[in-house]
Amino acid sequence: MTVIDLGELRDEAPAPGTADRPPRAVGRPFRVAAVLLVALVTLAAAVPSGRPAPRRIPGGTGAAAFLSGDRAYVVRRAEREPGWEVVAYREGRPRWRAAVPAGGDVVGLWEQGGRALAVARTGVGAGDSGWETAAFDAGTGALRWRQAGVAFPAGDALLLRPDGETPLRRVATDDGRTLWSAPANRDVLFGFGPSGVDRILLVPGSGETVVLNAATGARLAERDLHPDEELPGGRGLQSTDGLLLETRGAGARVQAYELDTLRPRWTAELPLVDHLERCGALLCAARQTGGMWALDPDTGAVRWTVERWQSVLWADAGRLLVATGGSDGDRLAVLDAADGRLVADLGDWAVLPQSEIAGRLFLTRPLGGGRQVLAEPDLSGGPPVVRDVLTGTDCTAGTTLLVCRQPDGDFTLRPLP
Repeated sequence: MTVIDLGELRDEAPAPGTADRPPRAVGRPFRVAAVLLVALVTLAAAVPSGRPAPRRIPGGTGAAAFLSGDRAYVVRRAEREPGWEVVAYREGRPRWRAAVPAGGDVVGLWEQGGRALAVARTGVGAGDSGWETAAFDAGTGALRWRQAGVAFPAGDALLLRPDGETPLRRVATDDGRTLWSAPANRDVLFGFGPSGVDRILLVPGSGETVVLNAATGARLAERDLHPDEELPGGRGLQSTDGLLLETRGAGARVQAYELDTLRPRWTAELPLVDHLERCGALLCAARQTGGMWALDPDTGAVRWTVERWQSVLWADAGRLLVATGGSDGDRLAVLDAADGRLVADLGDWAVLPQSEIAGRLFLTRPLGGGRQVLAEPDLSGGPPVVRDVLTGTDCTAGTTLLVCRQPDGDFTLRPLP
């Protein structure tokens, strides 16, 4: 899901609400589970796991680590000249290093089509908003091409979002040649499928909204969404699972359109909607003040509502992992996706950030002394399953690796348990 903000939707929202009564799953079973969790953490810290020991790789002040498959990429201050360099690691050993062409921070780095693609700011000043994408040979580190704009995966190619006056364009991953381009004199909204961007919406200040096929650049639909009225102020647009969703009137109304035709599908009156997201077979609308509604994506009818939980983190086998979305860390729970029934209140956990889309979700909880427990949620309703004990901060998981920052700025790299 991608969100484009076309105006102020609301004033500052109050803190999420709390439940009117204790969750149904708390009590003696979960006190016992907490004791078992402590025991498992103690065993995990004391007994060798049989897995390879974490490898330490150099970082330093301002360094950042990215994961892609069985490789780690560290962007750090160059050793021999001013500026930044990217160092590729495999099995914890450096394979190549290359200078980062742009002078600013690298905010994303991944492998695609034999290239290591780095998205970076073009300057170091606080007011510098320029962006550049550079493509390195994933085997040797040789710079193959660089272009203005932010790249997004889009099937077997890339979509370059405009930077300044440059057009929106699809480029070949191997050599950066332009496959098609379109003027970028409107706001751009991307729709995502399993392999990246598959739809593009060009959203005007007024007049016709345009939908493009991301692979071919062909126009799929053109429609003025508000032909008989002034463009509403304070609206938000987002693309979710084949729908274009528009919130209006400080989030009081949600209008759904078919993404490929822009025909109106349904309208729902829901006060103070913050955002919408897929939640299993339904569509969940989070409330600015906490809680959410689950809607039928075909009709907009409300199927169920909850007063406490506000974010859907994971959906599988008819269950939802949800969070309160609080600023001091999330309290997590498992809900039944069909009716919103509380299956289990899991307590306070943080979701481990992911640098790649994978089939596993990890949680962490601090243990003290610079350690944190790593666990996987059990959507059947049991307590999270302890997998390891980590040291360090800013940990990130990929599909096969996990990296954490150490107090001295270096990183530790280990296989996922």
